[in-house]
Amino acid sequence: MSFISDLRTVLEGRDFRRLYGTRLVSQFSDGIFQFGVAGFAFFSPETQTSAAEVAAGLAVLLMPYSVLGPFVGVFIDRWSRRQILVIAPIIRGVLLTVAAALLVSGAPEAWFYLTALGVLGVNRFFLAALGASLPHVVPPDRLMMANAVTPTSGTVLTFVGVGAGFILRLVFGPDAQGTAALLVTSAVVFALSALVASRMERSLLGPAYDPDRPQTREAVRNVVIGLIDGLRHLGRRRHAAAALGAMSTHRFMYGMCTAMLIMLYRYYFTDDPEEALWGVTVVLGTSGVGYFLAALLTPWATERFTLSMWVPIALSSAGVLSFALGAPFQEWGFPIAGFVLGLAGQSVKICADTAVQSHVDDAYLGRVFSIYDLLFNGVYVLAAALAAVMLPADGKSYLVLSIISGGYVLGAAAYRMALPRAVPQNV
Repeated sequence: MSFISDLRTVLEGRDFRRLYGTRLVSQFSDGIFQFGVAGFAFFSPETQTSAAEVAAGLAVLLMPYSVLGPFVGVFIDRWSRRQILVIAPIIRGVLLTVAAALLVSGAPEAWFYLTALGVLGVNRFFLAALGASLPHVVPPDRLMMANAVTPTSGTVLTFVGVGAGFILRLVFGPDAQGTAALLVTSAVVFALSALVASRMERSLLGPAYDPDRPQTREAVRNVVIGLIDGLRHLGRRRHAAAALGAMSTHRFMYGMCTAMLIMLYRYYFTDDPEEALWGVTVVLGTSGVGYFLAALLTPWATERFTLSMWVPIALSSAGVLSFALGAPFQEWGFPIAGFVLGLAGQSVKICADTAVQSHVDDAYLGRVFSIYDLLFNGVYVLAAALAAVMLPADGKSYLVLSIISGGYVLGAAAYRMALPRAVPQNV
């Protein structure tokens, strides 16, 4: 069945459309927010950014996902996921408004970043609830298509939000007041996602009732035990575990790429912060195109090659092409590399989402998706920190580029080795 006909099928579901709309609105807002914070932190004309500061900034942006991940799973396996999707945008909107006020008032930057951490912590609940809700609004035989459509479309809308943030930055200005205006805009847009989510029935998205599930207080006190239970469950679901490993490989290499990219554009290709920001935005734009095409290509590719073959094809292709395009260290090569890594990385993520949702029991989905996001962001920050130690001041490093390329290829081989020997068709 063609992509268009499959897409038409999943869009026929009223509840799927509402969950889909909730994701699109929220992730468009997230793109504006991320651009505002990153532009303020890394490309402000008043600051000089080192590789270590890049790593620290990325850690601030992503640490809530790593720290809160295990706790989030406890709650989204107990709370109404629909209510999370309604309440989280309102809380986030309030925090964004507070962050904007802190910037305008000239409060210490530490207060601003602390509020930004709160925004991202709330978003952690929101995105995990979205991921765990999807199997409740599409039939099992359309899960691959739904995973191609929803997270990919959401990521593309994040890139569109980044582009909107860039345009708004030209209007509002690159100073603290301009960043504050971006944050308020993001707050207003994000609040709209609550209106979309509120049109779904409260019990629609689960979680499924589990009579053996402990009380919430007990679960919070035993978060580590719960996380271990999730890992044990993954240990019995080798397809899901292998897919998480492949996704983590991409995120680690992508984290190193991000740190190198920021430093190259900030100090190697130009010394003008605004030109550097434009260059990075172009790379993000081409990467967004790759993310979008992954939604078109992955369902077809997994039908033709199976999911278990497509994942290593995507990883190994990313490894070979990233070195070929990056080794000249010419500015033209990095937008193309961004497209390649966007296409390969989102293909792997679609496959990982599908493997987790197909092979993990619903009662464990929240905890497993928390582990998923823990890996998704934790390895990214770890990679940026490693790159900070290895990168020179201008970001040009053949050693780092070789690690990125070789890591992708080794990750492809490790994925194949981790799978059970008898691999079912299209799994």
